[in-house]
Amino acid sequence: MENIIITAKNMSELISKSFMECLFKEEEDTSDCVKVEGVTGNFALHLQRLEEQREIVTALLAELPAEFKKGYTFLNICTNKNGVLWTGEHRICEQLIVMAIGLKLMDYCMPRQMWDILPGGVPYIIVK
Repeated sequence: MENIIITAKNMSELISKSFMECLFKEEEDTSDCVKVEGVTGNFALHLQRLEEQREIVTALLAELPAEFKKGYTFLNICTNKNGVLWTGEHRICEQLIVMAIGLKLMDYCMPRQMWDILPGGVPYIIVK
C-alpha cells in the first residue's frame, strides 16, 4: 500500500474503490472465487484481487472503534475510532465487511438466524 492517509473524509471512497477492484469483470472465470455472505446479499470476490486489498482493508479496520475487537453492532460501523461519522451509507459499510470476511479479518458474532433477536435486528461483527 502506498502511503495512504486514511481520514473520515476518504474512507468511503477507499472502501468503494477497493471493493470494485475485487468484483469479477465481465467474462472472467468465476470458478476461483471467495464467496461471502454479506448483511444484505451474497457476494463472489476475485481471490487474487481481494488478497491485493488486504493491506488497505486491514488499515481501514484499524480506523473502526475498539469495540469491534470484542464484537459490536453493525449500526455503529459507520463511525470511526474517534466517534466521527465517516459514511451514512450502510452499503459502503457492507462492502468493508464483505472484503474483511473474505480475507478472514472479520466475522459475524452470531449466525444470521439469530440476528433478529439483536438490537436493531442487525448483526454484531468482530474484527479478528
